[in-house]
Amino acid sequence: MALRAAVVAVVVCGCLAVATIAEAAGSVNVAALQVALQARGLYAGTIDGISGPGTRRGVRALERRAGLRVDGIVGPLVRHALGRLGRHPLGSRTMRSGDVGWDVAALQFRLAWRGFPSGNFDGGFGPHLQAAVTGYQRWAGLSADGVAGPATLASLRAHPIPRSPLRLARPVGAPIGDGYGPRGNRFHSGLDFLAGYGAAVHAAGSGTVAFAGYDSGGYGNLVVIHHSLGVSSWYAHLSRIDVRRGERVGVGALIGRVGATGDATGPHLHFEVRLRGADVNPLTALG
Repeated sequence: MALRAAVVAVVVCGCLAVATIAEAAGSVNVAALQVALQARGLYAGTIDGISGPGTRRGVRALERRAGLRVDGIVGPLVRHALGRLGRHPLGSRTMRSGDVGWDVAALQFRLAWRGFPSGNFDGGFGPHLQAAVTGYQRWAGLSADGVAGPATLASLRAHPIPRSPLRLARPVGAPIGDGYGPRGNRFHSGLDFLAGYGAAVHAAGSGTVAFAGYDSGGYGNLVVIHHSLGVSSWYAHLSRIDVRRGERVGVGALIGRVGATGDATGPHLHFEVRLRGADVNPLTALG
């Protein structure tokens, strides 16, 4: 996903908040707006936090449907027309399991960009979001209770988007298809290399094989390598695995072959990089 800047005007609780975003992450408030519009069939684009033509059309369509002045401004009346997903600005309450709202959608979006995606962006605080909150809290050194209160929200605001401190090599000689970031109403936590079936997959760095086997969570045949500085690399959907757990490998070592196992619609290598368990954009490691 290319970096770009977006200037978004969003009215929250009657006060105009203008957010200038100089990164791909977009605005959490725009993402929450997109989630609410999508729930009403008024937005069909990616939940990316960037206020493009589709988002603006959705707001105007909602205003017409609700009999409001059609000016494209997301003020209190538009927020009321959005129903449950238009309520509770981020930071206005402590969020916990069972909650629904604008703030929950914003939390899902911010957590995903901090390396802890939780499934669909839907504004509902379910088990996946609770697990993501708990995971982030452990990662950030907070009390891991799965409840998103002031300390957790402050930490999320203060922590920058994580990057890899370690340079890695490309694991396969193929172009990149889907990149890291929002995809539809979910978050794609890695890079998809468009390699053909059976193409050789190489270790992106030296380290120890922490996992080599079949993952039932969607990765299919998976290899995970632990490197230095808390970095690990993940190689998913393999057709064959050529290493064993506990084995030491050097950069460039053959670890498997490209396949389409697990939740894959065709052969490719899904490649992830994690820092102490948090997903990071692999491009920050690959350069």
